[in-house]
Amino acid sequence: MGTTVSGMTSVTMFDTKKYDREHIGASLVDAGFEVKFREFRLNPETVETVTEGTDVVCVFVNDKVTREVIEALAAKGVKMIALRCAGFNGVDLQAAKEHGLLVARVPAYSPYAVAEHAVTLAMALNRHIPQANRRVRDMNFTLDGLVGFDMHGKTVGLIGTGKIGKIAGQIFKGFGMRVVMWDPYPDHAWAEEHGLEYVALSILGRAADIVSLHVPLFPETEHIINELVIKELKPGVIIINVSRGALIDTVALIEALKSGHVGGVGLDVYEEEEGKFFEDLSGEVMTDDVLARLLTFPNVIVTAHQAFLTREALDEIARVTTENIAAFGRGESPEESRIVSV
Repeated sequence: MGTTVSGMTSVTMFDTKKYDREHIGASLVDAGFEVKFREFRLNPETVETVTEGTDVVCVFVNDKVTREVIEALAAKGVKMIALRCAGFNGVDLQAAKEHGLLVARVPAYSPYAVAEHAVTLAMALNRHIPQANRRVRDMNFTLDGLVGFDMHGKTVGLIGTGKIGKIAGQIFKGFGMRVVMWDPYPDHAWAEEHGLEYVALSILGRAADIVSLHVPLFPETEHIINELVIKELKPGVIIINVSRGALIDTVALIEALKSGHVGGVGLDVYEEEEGKFFEDLSGEVMTDDVLARLLTFPNVIVTAHQAFLTREALDEIARVTTENIAAFGRGESPEESRIVSV
């Protein structure tokens, strides 16, 4: 294990915002680590800002830890990549293994935060909350065009039933909804306990008034919601995605919104969000034509990857990230469930 001259483990933390520094950064400093904060993301252009003798780089979901980046990190003496998130698709794991870099993550911080955000988006779309709020602020108190539906008695389809999907299912069940689910690895015992049911993906699509995505992004799940799948969905369906942007073919989604086949969309992620989400672009021209078109629809709500953003989640990310780096500093391995590559 490499250390700084002072003997302290040296950490460079990329893509940091105020809340990162207040929670995760403070936790690392309190644990005795030497921490350098970078507001920009780690990628092949910014890796040169990592100084010689750095032990750990701490990254988030949109950092690009490519083979080129890993080779540069290894040359500088970096021995660990600490992900302060669950997803690791931005890291070239094979390159990390070849260069002996430990990769650890936070496998779950607050599944409640993400699941609750998914339900919030569905409810806001159903009851037209953004439009109603804008009207009232303009002193327009009419109700035309704001008719929603009782969620009680309707059907929600969950694609993916990991920790987040299961919590979302239980919340929707609490509204009195029928909950149908698809997962390549179904948990039938849990479903029976909570009165939920697994079905084929095609059956889910035809039955669901709301479809909510809770699967990770892998090659086999990329564009799991595509033109063909959308055509088989129930007319007027509400689609929610708080997982990964590339689960949805956004161009196909826009066409379905234009035709009226899809009744509403709630997104906390977007497949081309890198360089946009987490940044203040209010003074710039939108150059992403697909996102610009998406934002013109009154029945679309987009939040900028904030589903995880609760105090409880940030505290848990801070705790686990600090524990992972502390284990590395002692020459030990983090808990097995947190290790992505070694």
